[in-house]
This record gives sequence, structure tokens and C-alpha cells, in this order.
Amino acid sequence: MHKNSNIVIFMPSIEGGGVEKNLFLITNFLSQKFKKLTLITCSRNIKNFNKKIKIINFTNNLGKINFRLLKIIISSLFLFIYLLKNKNVIVLSFQANIFAILIGFLLGRKVVVRLNSSPSGWLKKDFKRMLFKKIYSLADLIIVNSFEFKKELKNKLNINSFCIYNPLNQNEIIQKSKIKIKNKIYKNKNSIKMINIGRFVDQKDHITLLKSINSLKKKIKIELIIMGQGYNKNKIENYIHNNSLKNNVKILSFKKNPYPYIKYSDVFVLSSIYEGLPNVLLEAIVLKKFIISSDCPTGPKEILENGKGGLLFKTGSHKNLSEQILKYSKNKNNKKKVRFAYNSLKKFDFEKNLNLYYKKINEIILI
Repeated sequence: MHKNSNIVIFMPSIEGGGVEKNLFLITNFLSQKFKKLTLITCSRNIKNFNKKIKIINFTNNLGKINFRLLKIIISSLFLFIYLLKNKNVIVLSFQANIFAILIGFLLGRKVVVRLNSSPSGWLKKDFKRMLFKKIYSLADLIIVNSFEFKKELKNKLNINSFCIYNPLNQNEIIQKSKIKIKNKIYKNKNSIKMINIGRFVDQKDHITLLKSINSLKKKIKIELIIMGQGYNKNKIENYIHNNSLKNNVKILSFKKNPYPYIKYSDVFVLSSIYEGLPNVLLEAIVLKKFIISSDCPTGPKEILENGKGGLLFKTGSHKNLSEQILKYSKNKNNKKKVRFAYNSLKKFDFEKNLNLYYKKINEIILI
């Protein structure tokens, strides 16, 4: 355990999702390796953190803060104050990385950045490309979660990064999946039971998924559960209502433990426009579910090894998605792909990838 090293985790807004799951796993692991570890946030979702971690949580003084930008500004202010008072500090930033890098650079502190989503989602304008290229080059280390992501960052910004796959705690997922669900979630025993879990935002492209279900509802027996929360909920509900999909699609609110719902499903479908390395795909594979995913940047292709472990469809194409669902419904060898995907999970080993975080941070300390 390092006595003098002070690690600061920067995560202004802790919401429900894959990024947060990785945050909890990585932070709790590092708290066992470093004597002094501090989390700076503006969120109340802090129950899953190890008690050894010092948590600077400003919602206690400022009340409930709902706006992410406000959380970022407040957290950045207190990160600045903290770094001003403490010299021997390394920042590990999970969010609002631009702010963390600039503050670290200004005060001469080392900053390690963990990027979570493909540049395809946030590099659409030349101005942004120039800005991000300049600022990210100031970071001491950039960590990404897929090799496709690493290549994309190099090609688009000419920035080097280090790939560490998401640490996957298979035992925890399996144990939590055994909890029984009180209410019946699927009506028809003979239907294809599909599930999608993700925030109700444009990135997740739920409308493409719903268009596909709409085109298939008279061809095959199919039921879909969409689980999550977000600003597009009304848009999703309106599409379901306007296309008479109530018998085919059910919306469930965000669940802290989604694994029993995945367990009772046949197929996990991901319809995202872009990702980083979608944790939820890995979790569904742990539970031996068939995967149908958009071939979006980045992650799904890498997880499914170009379709050997599931089916990929053209991003944004409901017609191609419908074709893949029909293909699944007619194929008797689906278990082979499920088995292949499950056997490929070794590279996401829990201990191996967590230790890589420790190793890389330790290297930055010694520089």
C-alpha cells in the first residue's frame, strides 16, 4: 500500500449505467492499494463505495442538484481547491475530463483520464476536434476500454492511449440474477423474449429498435422489454402508443439489479449509435443470452468477435435489425454463438483488468 500517494477520483455526476459500475469496481479496488483515496462528486449515489474512501460530496451542503453541468462546475471548483491544498496528488477522471485535465495542467498535477464512449459521439465538428486534441494531449495517461476505441482515438486525434477492458465480476452478476421477480414480465410462453437496457437518450436509438418490432409483430411472436430512464421516455411511449405495440413492448423503469430480467429473456438487443465498450453486453453474455447488436463504434464488434458470438446489424437500420431477428428465430444453432461468446469472456477477467489500473497509475506515480 502506498503511504504518500494521494489518488483523487473525479466523477461529478454518478448515474445508473455501465460507467458507474466500472467506477465502483475500480475505485473500491484502488482503495485497497492506496492509503489515501478521495472521491469528488456532486451525487448522492455513494452507497456502493468502500468505507476507506474519503468522499467529498457537496450535495449535503447545496441540496439536491439535478443539472449535470452544474454538478460539473461545482465539482471542478472543489477539485481546484483540493489540488491547490494538496501537492502529491494524481487525479483519475471518469467524467468531465476536459475540466480535470485543465485544472491539473494549471496546478502542475498529474491527470489520468478514463474515456467511456467512442469519439464518434462527441467529435462531429472541426472546432471540437481541435479543442479535444489540444486538451487531451495534456493528460499524463488516457485509458480506453476497447482496442477499436484506441485505434479510433489515434486516427481522429492522433492521441495515444492504453486499453484496459472493463473488469467483469461474473460471480456477482450470477448471484444477483438468482433473485426472483415478483411480477411476470413476459406474457407469451412461445414468444421470442427480448430485452434492451439503457438510458432513454438519442445515443441508445430506441426508435430503430421499436421500428423493427413494429415491422415484425405480424410475422413472429415477439415481446420486448425496454428498461431505463431518460429524456426520451415520452418519445418512446408515444411511438408504442401510435403503432399499437402495447402487446409487444413493455417499458420498465431503471433497476439497480437488472440481472433477473436478463435471465428470463432469450435475447439481449443493443441498438446504440455509439458506445465505448457496452458493459451490458458483457453482463448478458455472462448469463448466456443471445446477443443482437448494432455494429456501432466502439465495442460490440470486439466483444462478439465480428459476429462469431452473436449477430450484428447496420447501425440505425431497423430493416437490417429485423432481418437479424428473423435469422435468430429460424436458426437452430444459436447456442453455438452463445457458447462462443461466453468462452471469450476471459479477456475481461475481473482481477486482471483491475490490476492493470493499479499498474498504470503506479507507473505515473514513479515518473
